Amino acid sequence: MERKSFADMHCSVAQCLEVVGEWWSMLIVRDAFMGVTRFDRFQERLGISRNVLNQRLGRLVDEGILDKVPYSEHPPRYDYRLTAKGRDLWPVLTAMRQWGDRYAAPDGPPVRIVHRGCGKVSQAVMVCSNCGERLTARDVRAVPGRGDRDALVGPAGAQSRRREP
Repeated sequence: MERKSFADMHCSVAQCLEVVGEWWSMLIVRDAFMGVTRFDRFQERLGISRNVLNQRLGRLVDEGILDKVPYSEHPPRYDYRLTAKGRDLWPVLTAMRQWGDRYAAPDGPPVRIVHRGCGKVSQAVMVCSNCGERLTARDVRAVPGRGDRDALVGPAGAQSRRREP
C-alpha cells in the first residue's frame, strides 16, 4: 500500500505525521532517546532492513530530527544524534508509550520511566501552561489560531469565526 502524503494538508497533526509518521521513524527516535546512535545498533535493535533504515535515517536527518555526525573517516561512519527539534518529540513519544502501556501491554509496561529528580517511577501528565491544572480532552476547546486559513475549528465540527490572538 502506498503512503499518502500530508504535505498539502493544513493541520499540525498531519504535518507532524508527514515527518515522523512512517512506521519505523518513531521507533528510531525512541532508540535515539535511549542512547542508540550507530546504524548497526539501530538495525540490531529494530530488526529493520539496511535499506529501509538508511532511508528513514536520511529522512530524519533531512527533516532536522537527527544530526549525522562523522566518527570515522576510513571507512566513513556516523553517529545519529537528536537535534533540539528531535528532542521536542519527547512528549509525543511519551504519550504513545503511556497509551501502549495502558492498552497494549498485558504483562505490564516493558519500560518504566524514573524521574532523576526524585528517583520515583513517573507518568507524564498534561497541565495548563497558565494555571497548572491538569488537562484532559474535556477540559479544553479548539478555537482558530493565527495559522488557520479557514477558521472552521470548533466544538464537534461547529463553525467558529473567533480567532485567538
